[in-house]
Amino acid sequence: MNLLLGILLFILGQTLIWFQTNGQFIWPWFKENPLILSVVGGTIISYLFIKGTYFLATHFEGLLWPGRFIGFSIGIFVFGICTYAFLNEGLNMKTIVSLVLSTAVVLIQIFWK
Repeated sequence: MNLLLGILLFILGQTLIWFQTNGQFIWPWFKENPLILSVVGGTIISYLFIKGTYFLATHFEGLLWPGRFIGFSIGIFVFGICTYAFLNEGLNMKTIVSLVLSTAVVLIQIFWK
């Protein structure tokens, strides 16, 4: 359960931070109000990452590296999906390979004992 909660919190955090940093290319309000976005959004996103780190570290018996790799890989995956879906940036071979490698990193951290 800790693994699932940690992964879900990282997915949510990475998705929110994508909108926080890239929303300026979609909505004028985001471009015009970076301070409000950073204060309000940053607080919420930081809390999600802190709790996600806690759950992953608990699952991995106090080890931080597995959670770090999982968080990084989830970030790459979420970035690719959101950038494609909201900014219409297509997937080229380099991006596809990076997504496959990110998935492999997550699977290694979860299943390699």
